[in-house]
Amino acid sequence: MTTFAGPTTTSDYIALDDRWSTHNYHPLGVVIAEAEGASVTDVDGKSYLDFLSGYSAMNFGHRHPALIAAAKDQLDRVTLTSRAFHHDQMGLYCQELAELTGTEMVLPMNSGAEAVESAVKVARKWAYQVKGVPDGTAEIVVAGSNFHGRTTTIVSFSTDETARADFGPFTPGFVTVKYGDAAALRDAITERTAAVLLEPIQGEAGVIVPPAGYLAEARRLCDEAGALLIADEIQSGLARTGKLLALDHEGVRADLYTLGKALGGGIMPVSAVVGSRAVLGVLKPGEHGSTFGGNPLACAVGRAVIRLLATGEFQERSTELGAHLHGRLGELVGKGLAEVRGRGLWAGIDISPGGPTGRDASLALAKLGVLCKETHDATLRVAPPLVISKAELDRGIDAIAQVIKPS
Repeated sequence: MTTFAGPTTTSDYIALDDRWSTHNYHPLGVVIAEAEGASVTDVDGKSYLDFLSGYSAMNFGHRHPALIAAAKDQLDRVTLTSRAFHHDQMGLYCQELAELTGTEMVLPMNSGAEAVESAVKVARKWAYQVKGVPDGTAEIVVAGSNFHGRTTTIVSFSTDETARADFGPFTPGFVTVKYGDAAALRDAITERTAAVLLEPIQGEAGVIVPPAGYLAEARRLCDEAGALLIADEIQSGLARTGKLLALDHEGVRADLYTLGKALGGGIMPVSAVVGSRAVLGVLKPGEHGSTFGGNPLACAVGRAVIRLLATGEFQERSTELGAHLHGRLGELVGKGLAEVRGRGLWAGIDISPGGPTGRDASLALAKLGVLCKETHDATLRVAPPLVISKAELDRGIDAIAQVIKPS
C-alpha cells in the first residue's frame, strides 16, 4: 500500500477529492479551511467573501456564536436517542418552530429533500383518508423548472434533463405546469389533485419571482378544489427574502411548508415539514420516520436558530441590505447584466449576451476574492450571509461589476 504524507496545498486537496469522491459536483478550485461571519479562508491562507451562503444554509453566517454555543452545550449532554424514546429538546423545538411559523404541528427530518418527500407522502395520505380520492390515483401539481431535491421521486417531476437522464423509471402521480401561469395551474387541478407544490421563489431556476397575485391565486384554486397548498421554503425561507417566509410577501398561507438549509444554522442538516394538524395528523406510528430526524443536537441547534429569527433582526437586515443589493445590481443592467431578479439578500443575475459564461464569471470572481456560483449557462445566484456588512456587500458587487463589464 502506498503511503501518503497528506495534502498541504490546494492542488493536493483537489487531487485527493478527484481521486476518492464521486464526481457529482463541479466545484470551483477553492479549498476552504476556516470560516467566520461572511468570510472564508482557504488552505493557502487566502480570504474570500462568501456570496453564496451554502445555497441559503448559511443565512446567519459561518459559525454564528449563538449557534456554536448551543451546539457545544448539547454535545456535552446527548446527541442522539432515535425516536424510540423522548428527549428533552424535541417538544420544545416543535412548539417553538410551530409558534414562529404560525403553524400547528411539526414533522422533523434531516435534509431538504427528505422534507419534500415527507410532504408528498403526507399529501397523498391526506387525499385518500380525508379528501376521499380513490386509492392510488392522487396527483400533485408541480411547476416546471422546479428544484425540490435529488431523490428518485423528486427528479421524476423535474424538467431538468441533467437531473433526470438515466434515472428512470420515474414515479407517477405528478402533473407539471408552467411556473407563474395561473391559468395553466387552474386547468391542471382535478378532483384527484391532492396538492399543489410550489417554490414561492424558484432558486435553482435563477431566483425567479412569480407574477404578483400568482401565489394568492394558487391558494384560491386549492381552496376551491379542496386541495392542499405546499410551499417549499427550503431556500427562500427563514429571513432570506426579508420576511420569515417568502410566501409572507404575498399575504398567503400554505397548508404545509417544507423548511431546511438555514434551519440547521450551517452546523448540521436539519429540516422539517410544518403545517396544519388536520393534515400532518394523518400520520400514525410506524408510517413514516427517520432515525436522526429530530435528534437532540438538531433540535438544540434549531431552537437557537428560532431564537435568532424571533427577534426580527435578520429579516430587517435582509430587507435593508437587499434594497441596496438590488439597487446597485439594477444599475448594471445594460452594462454587462441583462436582468436582475429576486427579493431581499437574494438575486439571480443574467449576464448579457457576449459576456462571460456563468462558470467563467464564477472563476473570475474567485480570483477577486468573492465566492459565487452559476446556475445554468449565464446566470449567477447572489445570496450572501445575512450578517454581511454594507461595505462587504459593496465589495462583492464591485467585483461582479468588474467581471461582467463589457469589453
